[in-house]
Amino acid sequence: MKRQNQSSVVEFILLGFSNFPELQGQLFGIFLIIYLLTLIGNAVIIVVICLEQSLHVPMYLFLQNLSVVDVSISAVIMPEMLVVLSNEKTSISFVSCFAQMYFILFFGGTECFLLGTMAYDRFAAICSPLNYPMIMNKRVFMKLVTGSWTLGFMLGTVQTTWVSSFPFCGPSEINHISCETPAVLELACADTFLFEIYAFTGTILIIMLPFMLIILSYIRILFAILKMPSTTGRQKAFSTCASHLTSVTLFYGTASMTYLQPKSGYSPETKKLMSLSYSLLTPLLNPLIYSLRNSELKRALIKLWQRKVDLHTF
Repeated sequence: MKRQNQSSVVEFILLGFSNFPELQGQLFGIFLIIYLLTLIGNAVIIVVICLEQSLHVPMYLFLQNLSVVDVSISAVIMPEMLVVLSNEKTSISFVSCFAQMYFILFFGGTECFLLGTMAYDRFAAICSPLNYPMIMNKRVFMKLVTGSWTLGFMLGTVQTTWVSSFPFCGPSEINHISCETPAVLELACADTFLFEIYAFTGTILIIMLPFMLIILSYIRILFAILKMPSTTGRQKAFSTCASHLTSVTLFYGTASMTYLQPKSGYSPETKKLMSLSYSLLTPLLNPLIYSLRNSELKRALIKLWQRKVDLHTF
């Protein structure tokens, strides 16, 4: 696409939190720590599941994919935001902005579908434990994972291509922390009504529909758990499902508020905080939620650590 022929804007300016210049230094430090903890936490989960053979089952392999997505979406948003915080505001090229938008949509969409497949996995394991190995066999698992990544890819490709085709003739200031679709769309010098209808419908299908299916799955799971004769079994099932529901509520709740809101629904600062919740807070909390509430993952981590200590001892 030849930008000069369609748009007078060749770069955008990300404002970030420039309305609070006195807080730039503190915010930079906080977000840098969040970024590092996110990378470390998710990297630990990826490595532990990769190295521990007993965790090579659908539940943990789904979690491994989720950690890959969380690391990726943080890497797409955080470095640029740290640059913005260090400069109060910074320019980003037309191509770089839409590349960031594409990857936010790609990884965000993939996470939506992965969370849905994880709910289906828990539903099958708890409600049909005897048939679970047949229901969630390797072939089904690969289809669900591949499908999640493919749908995320399609979402990013279609939406980014459409938005980038609009003319942008100024102003060029994006009052947001990243090049997310709603923030960039406000600068388009064209009628975006048709795209907004598509985006609203797509958000319902991609966010709200999986979220409702997850809730319905967990209602069924709750009834199945209550019928379990073993107290230990009930506690283990509740622990596994509670961690997933915590992540799901945080991610889908804030994402739906961002993408289903009317243009004038919230102040720019509120929109930034909501965006931080699902794009930064969720990737940070997921490793804590899943590892602290999961005894098998904790045992595997301790086992690998002891193995490392033994190697150094000898």
